[in-house]
Amino acid sequence: MKIEKILKRLLAGTHNVKFGEMLYLLEAFGFELDRTKGSHHIFKHVGINEIVNIQNVNGEVKSYQVKQVLTIIERNSLTYK
Repeated sequence: MKIEKILKRLLAGTHNVKFGEMLYLLEAFGFELDRTKGSHHIFKHVGINEIVNIQNVNGEVKSYQVKQVLTIIERNSLTYK
């Protein structure tokens, strides 16, 4: 399953993530695109007070944003669909 491969890579410490993979991951964990302003894509999740901001930089997501997404997923014990 694609989501498991992406998640396994991220948890192993790989922070080179394609923008499309991050979109797929966020949607699988229940995040929804709230708005886009310039290169910033803002995602929200029902029941979570935090937002996720990712940017498409040459087809990849910035490494600090990958870490933030993983932290939010772990802190809130989210599971994917």
